[in-house]
Amino acid sequence: MAAIMVSASTGVMNSLLRKLATLMGDEFAKLTNLRKEVKHIIDELGSMKGALESLADVDELDIQTTRWRDEVREMSYDIEDIIDDFMCKIGEKKKKSGFVHDTIQRLKTSRARHQIAGQIEDIKKLVRETSERRERYKLDAPKSHSVAIDQRVVALYENAAKLVGMEGPTKEIISCLNDEEKDKKLKVVSIVGFGGLGKTTLANEVYHKLKGQFHCGAFVPVSQKPNIPKLLHSLLTQLGCGQSFHDCELNVLLDQLRENLKKKRYLVVIDDLWDASAWNIIKCAFPENELHSRLIVTTRIKNVAAACCLGHHKHILEMKPLSEEDSRKLFFDRIFCSEEACPSQLRDVSVEILKKCGGLPLAIISISSLLASGTFNQKERWKHVQNSLGSLSGTNLTLEAMRQILNLSYKNLPHHLRTCFLYLGMFLEDSEIYRDELVRLWVSEGFVSKARGQSPEQTAISYFNELVNRSLIQPVQIDTDGSVRTCKVHDILLDLILYKSAEENFITVVDSPDAITGQLQKPRRVLFNLDGATLPWDGSMSQVRSFAMWRSCKRLCKLYQLRHIQIRGCDTCQLPTKIRGLQNLETFDIDGSCLPMDIFHLPRLLDLHVPSVERLPMGVGKMTSLQHL
Repeated sequence: MAAIMVSASTGVMNSLLRKLATLMGDEFAKLTNLRKEVKHIIDELGSMKGALESLADVDELDIQTTRWRDEVREMSYDIEDIIDDFMCKIGEKKKKSGFVHDTIQRLKTSRARHQIAGQIEDIKKLVRETSERRERYKLDAPKSHSVAIDQRVVALYENAAKLVGMEGPTKEIISCLNDEEKDKKLKVVSIVGFGGLGKTTLANEVYHKLKGQFHCGAFVPVSQKPNIPKLLHSLLTQLGCGQSFHDCELNVLLDQLRENLKKKRYLVVIDDLWDASAWNIIKCAFPENELHSRLIVTTRIKNVAAACCLGHHKHILEMKPLSEEDSRKLFFDRIFCSEEACPSQLRDVSVEILKKCGGLPLAIISISSLLASGTFNQKERWKHVQNSLGSLSGTNLTLEAMRQILNLSYKNLPHHLRTCFLYLGMFLEDSEIYRDELVRLWVSEGFVSKARGQSPEQTAISYFNELVNRSLIQPVQIDTDGSVRTCKVHDILLDLILYKSAEENFITVVDSPDAITGQLQKPRRVLFNLDGATLPWDGSMSQVRSFAMWRSCKRLCKLYQLRHIQIRGCDTCQLPTKIRGLQNLETFDIDGSCLPMDIFHLPRLLDLHVPSVERLPMGVGKMTSLQHL
């Protein structure tokens, strides 16, 4: 837990130190006294950053150290906000020319510099007090027993999950779908089991083997809190008729699906269904046309599986953990390409590690990917991994036990990858994430370190590739050259990300009415996904710097610290008509069809992603800071 929290703190510290260095070089060249003050702050913050990185390798922190870490994080955010505000004020003088204007701007700039001088003195005092508190209470990291991982950059994705142990279940599902050939009625088959057992992998394998036997098909993820209209629209789109049904009422979508399917033999997978009430709506989309149509439902809940199959228990496949033989094959193939290649000194410890993985493919892939990233003959390192793991036995298949295993993979990430991994929590469950979009967000958030001979985007892609190689993100679309175009995050890994991010105030997820009033305590990054609700546009939102929304939003212009805006799932997106107040905005990414007319007044905008906009506002061509359009 502590490691994840500290890495979020070091993420903002990296961004802050770069901005302080830029400020010294660009704006304080003639202000010697202020340069000295800022240099002192940089030195102190650099020492704090080193301390935070040491704390990141500690499993649990005491209360005093935890409070100090939290103070450093919030202090870093506040200092960065002050610097951004100052840079915006100084930058105004470069926009216009003319004697009167220049005179006014010099006066304004003088006042701004006087103001920043006072603020820097306050910052210096705050930094000094925070540093002294660390010394006073001896808040140094205890000796760490964490596993050191050799850093490496992997250019291509190696497929770790080669459907080990899936042959038997695949045949069983296909047999169940194909029997009773004389019965032409619609048939539903459920796959049930704990998260990480491979239900989605199995359903996907069966779907691709059989879809050629049907007129049409679709594979639709549901998620724990489903947006039913969006799900039905996805169905229509995959069936080839969803283009003209955006923002339609639920009954219209259901009627259109029934009309489209009534004379077709269809195969549809409903993946990750959580409750029967959602099924009671979804099933209305599928007509009983007596053409041997088939539905496959995956779920973690036995009662839901039974409800989908109308009590026909022979239509339910309960996923079992991998056998000992299949577990070994998946584990050793991932690390050594074969079990025979495993060094003899690692065989006994390998057996013990596999026992703790309990036959769960996700756990085995996660731990084997962790071990594959190091030196093969480090027996002590492998023993440490064994001792750090909980046990995923048949009586302990719990989310908390799974978190413990996945958390070990997280803790062994290099520091520069940890914050990037946490940022994946800004995307909804089951989202297909474009690599290029993700790496641009990492860069603009300040998570990417400079590397000699590489652009920031190239360095960020290497970060992405390493997360793929460690099986922490799953490739979806792969280009012909082997590079990953899009990816997903397994829902259990996403649970780990959000669980820890909430504790660290790294990401605030608003997906229920209670979350609006209960979580918004100086949030920094907000993911808003709630129908029929509005955020409180008061002081509690003033510090938000990244905002992702799956709805329209007309009051964004009040979030003055915003660096990043991402709005999805709203084709008729309603935005404020004017947003020139968002002077810190760097990334603007929407899938709507309109843009605020004054967007060209944003001096720091680097990335404008508007694929559905047919005509850009006048003045966009004069945006000299814009790098991506």
